[in-house]
Amino acid sequence: MTERNPWLTIVGIGEDGPAGLSAASREAIARADWVTGAARHLALLPDLPADAVPWPAPFADGIAPLLARHGSNVVMLVSGDPFWFGAGSVVTRHLAPDEWVAHPAPSTFALAAARLGWAIEETTCLGLHAAPFERLRPHLSQGARAIVLVRDGAAVAGLARYLAACGLGASDLWVLEALGGPRERIRRTQAAACDFADILHPVAVALEVAGTGAVLPAASGRPDDWFAHDGQITKRPIRALTLSALAPRPGEMLWDIGTGSGSVAIEWLLAHPATQALAFEADATRAARARDNAAALGVDRLHVIEGRAPDVLGGQRLPNAVFVGGGLSDALLEWLRTTLPHGTRLVANAVTLESEALLARWHGDMGGELMRIELADAAPIGTRRGWRSQYPIVQWSVTL
Repeated sequence: MTERNPWLTIVGIGEDGPAGLSAASREAIARADWVTGAARHLALLPDLPADAVPWPAPFADGIAPLLARHGSNVVMLVSGDPFWFGAGSVVTRHLAPDEWVAHPAPSTFALAAARLGWAIEETTCLGLHAAPFERLRPHLSQGARAIVLVRDGAAVAGLARYLAACGLGASDLWVLEALGGPRERIRRTQAAACDFADILHPVAVALEVAGTGAVLPAASGRPDDWFAHDGQITKRPIRALTLSALAPRPGEMLWDIGTGSGSVAIEWLLAHPATQALAFEADATRAARARDNAAALGVDRLHVIEGRAPDVLGGQRLPNAVFVGGGLSDALLEWLRTTLPHGTRLVANAVTLESEALLARWHGDMGGELMRIELADAAPIGTRRGWRSQYPIVQWSVTL
């Protein structure tokens, strides 16, 4: 094991202050030249032997002063476990592995699960201090449990309103204040009735979902009405086949060219929390709509870039997969073929005769799979029913 000689010690501290510190944490604090952390954390240790400087807001403003202390014995105080929705990873990405060490304390998630008797491995845990409540949306199903870290009492009320707006006002909420310390308090209510006006900081909310609101399906090919659109959308059955061809994998990046409503990129992101996506759209109104759809479905990590491909593709992070849903042309396919690395998966859909012919020619040159998709819906014919055909789709998929 590599010998470590860290100058920075990250100490997790709970609401019980010194009583909950490990021996290693106490030793680090005792020999520190400089201690930093939120003012609330510093107040829990009133007899610090070193200079104590509150961490500034916004959080990023504290990184440079911390790094300027390189070579000193520095202690950074953080809440609970520094690496579970905590500050640890934000700071340590600026340091070499041997420059820091961390001593975690029980996280708020662990304390909440212990108070409620919930199996934490079966409970969604999210940090929403500075993130939208919509990140909960994919997790909101009947009986599902979640523990959510929020900024303050106003955020608790906002979360309750969000659940009620989703038709889930019957969800049980546990408001968990200052867990692990002398000010600890736990109160139970329902989202639609939450009216606590004296919530203490720090605060978390545990919830058990109930109500009649719609539940976002887990499989690709979600119903079209989950997406706002102007008709420019890859329809549900075609979208399911498209996602199957794109084959999202954890950590991969998608380019969605001609994104329209953003439905394909959004479903790519819903496939796994580690996936990433860039969406390209020439129409500003559609680009804004794609952003709104992504935010509403809890994948605000979708980045939408306005402009026409291939002009706006240069300089972007290279993808593992590309979907061409709009703007199909020889120039675009040639740019993708000559620019993207070997192994990139490419899927293109065509609906017009001209774009079908283009894909047939490229399939002849490069191989891959060319598939014609024909669908029909049952529709009234007088007093009876018959099949009403949709426009056929030609899909070309190839690995470059």
